Amino acid sequence: MPLSVAVQMDPIDAINPLGDSSFALMLEAQARGHTLFYYTPSSLAQRGDTVTARVHRVTVDDKEKGLHFTLEEWKKTDLSTFDVVLLRQDPPFDMNYITTTHMLERIHPKTLVVNHPGEVRNAPEKILVTQFPELMPDTLITRDREEIRAFREEFGDIIVKPLFGNGGAGVFRVQPGDENLASLLELFEANFREPFMIQRYLPEVRKGDKRIILVDGEPIAALNRIPAEGEARSNMHVGGRPELSELTDREREICAVIGPELKRRDLIFVGIDVIGGYLTEINVTSPTGIREVKRFGGPDIAVLVWDAIEKRR
Repeated sequence: MPLSVAVQMDPIDAINPLGDSSFALMLEAQARGHTLFYYTPSSLAQRGDTVTARVHRVTVDDKEKGLHFTLEEWKKTDLSTFDVVLLRQDPPFDMNYITTTHMLERIHPKTLVVNHPGEVRNAPEKILVTQFPELMPDTLITRDREEIRAFREEFGDIIVKPLFGNGGAGVFRVQPGDENLASLLELFEANFREPFMIQRYLPEVRKGDKRIILVDGEPIAALNRIPAEGEARSNMHVGGRPELSELTDREREICAVIGPELKRRDLIFVGIDVIGGYLTEINVTSPTGIREVKRFGGPDIAVLVWDAIEKRR
């Protein structure tokens, strides 16, 4: 049965259609005969229990940027009239993001919101992962300078990153002998009100930071992202080189441990990050990788995501 589908995302004219997972999900929805609509989070409004947005009917086309979409005039629309809403805007996971999850929770599950807005709110990428300490590298979450200094004293080589960042932004490696830690913490304290995440540096990152895609709690495919020369970060946003990769026994073990919890939380489309056999993040807000996996000859993850959505309708 055709569904009416609204996509809450960043401005569609600014995305790169060749690498955007939201766009891939839209293409697959359209191919299945579903009717597509689009709006940005800034147009959300709530009055009483009614949540509305300025929604455009949209047609997507698998072409280069600028030719990849056509919009009709916007219309103020009650979001509960849609069958499905895809929650797909990128972080930062700030109070604005959190507020949108509260608003979307008003219409869920009558309108199926993917991923579940309440669980997205309760499972930020660097917080949910701490539910599985046995799978993680040594990790500290704090703003306390003495705790951070003690952690560095213990491990020597550490990574410091914002708790609610994304795309590798603000991720720093502090090596033994580096005298910039105090200045770095001053910078973080001036820019972030939240605690910071500090982790033991994993030298295995030189061999890649693996993004594993799970759909309905099951591992589907993996991209190994290799950092550029002279770069500690492997995110594709900052030049990481992706390649399709098989899952190791350890990575399958990680997925077997976390999969049931993802399914329990109704987190349909999830991307986890694994370095050297350690789980470092669980990405539930707007996971990426669909286009890259397919481009390298892997499965079409958009098909599997929509299969899971349609089962729920």
